[in-house]
Amino acid sequence: MATRLAKTDVVIVGMGATGGVAALPLTNAGLKVIGLEAGGWLSPRDFAPDELRNGSRNWPQSIQKAAQEAPTVRPSSDKESKQGGHPMMNAVGGTSMHYWAQSWRLNPWDFSVVTETRNRYGVDRIPSGSTVEDWPFGYDELEPYYEKIEYTVGVSGQAGNLQGKKISGGNIFEGERRRDYPMKPLRSSPFTTQMDTAARRLNWDPFQGPAAITTELFDGRPPCQYHGFCNKGGCHVQAKSSTAVTAIPKALDTGNLEVVTFARVTEIVVDDSGRVSGVNYLKGNESFFQPAEVVLLASYAYENVRLLQLSKSPAFPNGLANNSGQVGRHYFSHHQGAPVTALFERDLHNWYGLPAQGVAIDNWADDNFDHSQLNFIGGANLWVHTDRRPISAAKMSTFGKTSSAWGSDWKSFIMKNADRTNTAYIQKTTLPYESNFLDLDPVVKDSIGLPVTRITAQYHENEKRIAAYAQDKMEQWYKEAGAIEVIKHGLGHAMEASTHAYGGARMGLNAETNVVNQWGFAHEVPNLGVLGAAVMGTSGSRNPTLTAQALAWRTAEHLVSSWQSIAG
Repeated sequence: MATRLAKTDVVIVGMGATGGVAALPLTNAGLKVIGLEAGGWLSPRDFAPDELRNGSRNWPQSIQKAAQEAPTVRPSSDKESKQGGHPMMNAVGGTSMHYWAQSWRLNPWDFSVVTETRNRYGVDRIPSGSTVEDWPFGYDELEPYYEKIEYTVGVSGQAGNLQGKKISGGNIFEGERRRDYPMKPLRSSPFTTQMDTAARRLNWDPFQGPAAITTELFDGRPPCQYHGFCNKGGCHVQAKSSTAVTAIPKALDTGNLEVVTFARVTEIVVDDSGRVSGVNYLKGNESFFQPAEVVLLASYAYENVRLLQLSKSPAFPNGLANNSGQVGRHYFSHHQGAPVTALFERDLHNWYGLPAQGVAIDNWADDNFDHSQLNFIGGANLWVHTDRRPISAAKMSTFGKTSSAWGSDWKSFIMKNADRTNTAYIQKTTLPYESNFLDLDPVVKDSIGLPVTRITAQYHENEKRIAAYAQDKMEQWYKEAGAIEVIKHGLGHAMEASTHAYGGARMGLNAETNVVNQWGFAHEVPNLGVLGAAVMGTSGSRNPTLTAQALAWRTAEHLVSSWQSIAG
């Protein structure tokens, strides 16, 4: 029998990037909030600069709940699914503790892909089988919330479109912003300066990318030390702007937030009227029921969808908020595959640094270029960065110049060229399709016997054509910068579990094709909100975190202003 706890105003499931953000406006408004987190608190001492532990052994993700419930993956319904890994982590602050911290806004085009594409290229240019819809609002609606996040958690960068004025050195393709970033961008490196110069020779528009990393003393936290071990690791000086060191402590200071760690939520409970009444969770060997007026799901996209599908009741026999059959639909993950690797004839001085310390090209992103004579829509953000360490350098490609990955020839090549290669990070537009979805695996269970998520998805022709086009542009950029060898890798096929997963609980005005409304609350369950990229219907050529956080803040503010109608 579960222990019934005292009722609270709001329970947030997951105290990561989005749950941590949402807690702040809620608690500032005086609402009592219980945050349930499957992991614990981590301190700066947990993030020693250790490539072996953080990168190779995947600590602490490898020992956490997420690792025990890794999704299974298959490219299509007629194929067998296989279990892979899980890229996320459980901790207060969630994956914002160890992510790269690239913090991008979506471009205006990303909010109205269908309308903009049809207006510019005709009604037949939306790829066959895609279920993409326009967002229920545009960039201008979310812009103030982007700003709130940038100034609350601390994002560094340089504006490229400040109150309508285009500024060289920033992203001139970005949507108009009211304020510049609160901090200057991360510093360049000899290599990123080399690539910046090459891009300008091509008449492209390079810029330092935005990052949730401090570049000066900010809110009591020191600037980045550029030590180079925060790829898949946290920051031992707290320069990385995780919610664990920004929004969550501020929410705790109000006295209105209680964070319950190592709490594994198993079910969202509904009452006889079909409204959410709270959640069941396990902590150690004990079971608890946490009643609440409102429940906000803020775990990662896979777990948000999984909890909805696991929470079956007479009112929702196919899963919570799923009488429309839309939970798990419109899923996609960012097409981060199809990388390009280059070899240079001299050292790049690229040791250490961090993955968010890079230079970007947006000329070929979204609809920033004319697609009239092309056979795809969307595009790609080209990104090159610092971040080289000994183990990763030893795993570098030898560009076919050695017959094996061991022996004296291999060692000689590695020793000579360890600082002469670079692999681009290319983020590409990905669209949702009818054939891509999430459901519960009928066979594979987690450590407590619950089905894991099954991903049925693959990249379609539109995404593969973007990848091929972006690879050609990346090769051109590398060669302009002096590369002597370039390898273009495969274009991608099946969608493995990703740190950039979208959909499954999509936001939209039409209840027949979407799970939540324009404010992030379920069409079928008015006191249930969903936070994170699960509600996003398009990806742009961007990391999802900043957009997901802006949406979370907007949802929380709406809950405060509409408390009586939502909480009932």
